[in-house]
Amino acid sequence: MDPRLCVVLHDVAPATWAACRRVIEAVGEVAPVPLTLLAVPRYHGAPRSLAFDALLTERHECGDELALHGYTHHDDGRPHGPLDLLKRRVYTAGEAEFAALSREAALQRLVAGVRWFQANGWPLHGFVAPAWLLGREAWTALEAVPLQYTSTLRCIYALPRRQALLAPSIVYSTRAAWRRLGSLCWNAMRGRRLQRRVLVRFELHPHDADHAYLRRSWQRLLAEQLQYRRAETVTDFVREWQESLSTPTEPMAYLQACEAPLQNSASTPKAINAPIPAPASTSLG
Repeated sequence: MDPRLCVVLHDVAPATWAACRRVIEAVGEVAPVPLTLLAVPRYHGAPRSLAFDALLTERHECGDELALHGYTHHDDGRPHGPLDLLKRRVYTAGEAEFAALSREAALQRLVAGVRWFQANGWPLHGFVAPAWLLGREAWTALEAVPLQYTSTLRCIYALPRRQALLAPSIVYSTRAAWRRLGSLCWNAMRGRRLQRRVLVRFELHPHDADHAYLRRSWQRLLAEQLQYRRAETVTDFVREWQESLSTPTEPMAYLQACEAPLQNSASTPKAINAPIPAPASTSLG
């Protein structure tokens, strides 16, 4: 395959939309590329917004992909031990919603997200867990939902067979000054090592356009990568990647050291096709 590039915007929700719009405009300053928007149905427990749903419909009609990004984007479980506490409360700021859910709880949230997409008439092909963290039982819940892909920080997985492709992510952290400085240095070094990968992902977040020096950094990297890569949505890439595989088992050039728990068989829940009641109308404010 020719080199490809995907621009993915995380945490798309009513509460973050103003910041998301700044990121979308900053991407547009570089090039008019299609985006994959990771949408959250009930961000931190907020009610559904019909106005926000209409905005996402407009983005979809303009060529962007909409993918499911958790349900609340909030980890309301209890960490087990100091390492788990560090990962789920410090590293992810308490947002790794699917890191430790049971299969039943994960499936319930997935089905609710699917029904949100169905109610709006949006096609749904991908799911990305908040903070890219999928626990073992959440992985098994994914088998019951008709999706084409999921991803982690390092890899893209074609579902349901979990074919894995190592796909480097350009990610910036904006929560503190030292994180922003570290992101600048790290991505400057990594940008020179990406040429041999078939896919590079720009995994952007709502506040990545708030600091001019940080915005210029990823805009510069994006412009450099676009000189020899074609931009497309994650769904389009996964479809073309799968079509390019001439045998049922992908060549070693594609299959990389991406780990996921072993599969278990599961059927699609009837709740996915159940009718969904009309929500109360809310505004973005």
